[in-house]
Amino acid sequence: MELIKAIILGLVQGFTEFVPISSSGHLILVGNFINFSYSGLAFDTALNIGTLAALLAFFWKEFWGLGHDFVFGGPNRKLAWYIVVATIPAVVAGVLLQDLAETVFRSNALVAFNLIWVAVLMLAIDRGPQVIKKVQDIEMPQAVAIGFAQALALIPGISRSGITIVAGRALNMDRVTATRFSFLLSAPVITGATLKLILSDATLNQMSAMPSLYIGGILGAFVAGYFSIKFLIKYLSKRGLAIFAYYRLALGALILITMGVK
Repeated sequence: MELIKAIILGLVQGFTEFVPISSSGHLILVGNFINFSYSGLAFDTALNIGTLAALLAFFWKEFWGLGHDFVFGGPNRKLAWYIVVATIPAVVAGVLLQDLAETVFRSNALVAFNLIWVAVLMLAIDRGPQVIKKVQDIEMPQAVAIGFAQALALIPGISRSGITIVAGRALNMDRVTATRFSFLLSAPVITGATLKLILSDATLNQMSAMPSLYIGGILGAFVAGYFSIKFLIKYLSKRGLAIFAYYRLALGALILITMGVK
């Protein structure tokens, strides 16, 4: 049963990491609901191996181009530098707030509150103009602003993709451009956070003691993550963020009503 629960949480992680409804918030809520014995920041972060693999698999051409041009020069070097600089706020936030992320930030009340206020922001900002239609047209101030938005995603319920796509839309990017940049920007942070936690003795001990649980969760996260990226880009090329905002509002309200504010 624990393996099935781990796979379920992997599927939840994979889908919600890229769809703007908060992966960390859903992992906390679903983990509590199914009473998964190993729910916690270590297992949640380990699942990022699957979502990172999905991200790299889907955007491998873009990442190859960014890496090549960053080292050897080329048309993507400027964008690569922007991503490096925009990653810094999230790195600093991760270092400063990790202890809180493992304790205070994992409350139902905070998850619900963040689901709701980001949903309201989505509905308000998504009505704005869509002027920037290519990732290559993004400038440094815009990239850094989105980087600061990404730093907020350490708090469960906010959603990395949600807050960065909203920031991109606030800066007049079209939905697909904001989404693609959000995904490209997330790769260094997910990589760093995953390596940091997985290389710790505590996490390595857990993974070696229960390899089947971690493998099942990671595979679930990979499959769900790959298809959720594909789904979201296709969906936002034709429609807006409203459906995700309404889902967040409904879920936030449901948490407060049925689960309390512990």
